Amino acid sequence: MSQHRHVILVNPRMCSPRSARLPLSLLSLAAVLDGRYRYTIVDGNLSTRFVDTVLRTVQTEKKTALAVTVMPGPQVAPAIEISRAVRKRDPSVPIIWGGYFPTLYPDAAINAPYVDFVVRGQGEETLLEILDRLQSTEVAANPSSDSVADPTTVAGISGITWKRDQTPVHEVERAFRAPDTFPPLPYEAVPNVERYFQPSFLGRRTAVHQAAIGCRYRCSFCGVVSMFNGKTILQGVERLASVMTTLRDRYGADAMQFYDHNFFDREETSVPILEVLARFGLPWWCYARADTLANFSSATWELIRQSRLRMAYIGAEAGTDEALRRMHKGSRVEHTFEVARRCRAYGVTPEFSFVLGGPEDPEGEIEKTFSFIRTLKKIHPECEVILYFYSPTPQRDPAWIRREQQRADLPRLDRYGPDGPSLPTTPEEWTEPRWIDFVSHQDAPWLTPKIRRRVKDFAKVLYCRFPTVQDYSTPQWAKRILGNLAAWRYATGRYDNPWELDLAKRVIRIREPQRVSI
Repeated sequence: MSQHRHVILVNPRMCSPRSARLPLSLLSLAAVLDGRYRYTIVDGNLSTRFVDTVLRTVQTEKKTALAVTVMPGPQVAPAIEISRAVRKRDPSVPIIWGGYFPTLYPDAAINAPYVDFVVRGQGEETLLEILDRLQSTEVAANPSSDSVADPTTVAGISGITWKRDQTPVHEVERAFRAPDTFPPLPYEAVPNVERYFQPSFLGRRTAVHQAAIGCRYRCSFCGVVSMFNGKTILQGVERLASVMTTLRDRYGADAMQFYDHNFFDREETSVPILEVLARFGLPWWCYARADTLANFSSATWELIRQSRLRMAYIGAEAGTDEALRRMHKGSRVEHTFEVARRCRAYGVTPEFSFVLGGPEDPEGEIEKTFSFIRTLKKIHPECEVILYFYSPTPQRDPAWIRREQQRADLPRLDRYGPDGPSLPTTPEEWTEPRWIDFVSHQDAPWLTPKIRRRVKDFAKVLYCRFPTVQDYSTPQWAKRILGNLAAWRYATGRYDNPWELDLAKRVIRIREPQRVSI
């Protein structure tokens, strides 16, 4: 039998080395490749020359395949860069894109001449099947199309999109599998693994882990909905305990950040997990929902205290129940008030996120949300606030699915807002600033310059008045200066044109929570 391909797993540049964390998506793929295919992990977040590293591997290995994980927003451009470079260097290398971007926008992703296959959703099994098919048929180069010679090789594989005569073919969805059914992550496969255990306000060596995938809720602005279609699959407590032991004892982790899309699924499933975390006693951070936490019993909240949960990122989203209903949030504003009270009583800092300015009444809803935030600050003065603008993400239409039962259950979104422009049809278009702002919740077409300025000024006053606890590098005296300087504006609600804060921030640099997380 011919030699197996060497798989290059690439995480395109998305942040600075200081902010880099373990590339869990690539490690998940590496776990299933172990013992079947040779692989190299290349993380663009740790190297400014990651393209050169990939090209050297392509040149030295006889047969390779490139697998690139791509998030919408700033990661698309470096994904294009590495894919184009590999296609130019060796057109016979199959190029596979996976992750949120190709799952949400598969037609745009597969429309690129340098992308041969798109993996939608959970990618472990799908990538293995693609590689096995390529191995069995010995796909060769096709110089005329700069792609693999016979893409029909992968026909019938669940969870992929490919091209037949430049026309996208969307295969049926692949069912999600529980995290415990896959092998443990091979942390040692990452070069310089120690560099990922970064200092944070939680500890000196903060590790990351994802203990569950998906979310059962269907918020209209959230990409997790489009990715996992309302499903949640939890990891077992035995696997979690094993991971915690490895990260603590082998790599010296003294704090944990959980990347679960919704850490607390239900109270009955959360209690065993909290018991494990309490046994380890490492400070930790996670995502959570206000309604779930608000309904926890006092006994469970006491267990949260014992587990040393320090901060929870909670989607408050809006200041009125009507706005929450339009977003399909499934919670009420009273849940946010209650969880703020509970967090203060049990020593947790809530990190409340808001999506401002929906198309129905952006200016009115923004002012109501500002008032709501001020009330939250009275309940829990140390609570964090993160501000985004509302933008819809692709959603799966149940009626369309019923009509098209033999086709892929793809998320659908044709336009940017109710009266906005059509969505891009290529990855290159998605790198334009306005589209990066769209997917990053930094702007929306229905917002006026006045509204944008109002939100920017409010955020500036808020973050100076209440500097984030996540900013562990700015001295306390500097934070006090900014807090005192912003106090009168916050007290009077005069946020417009805070020129004195602009001047002060030239000297005192502070971290903004929505730009740099822990």
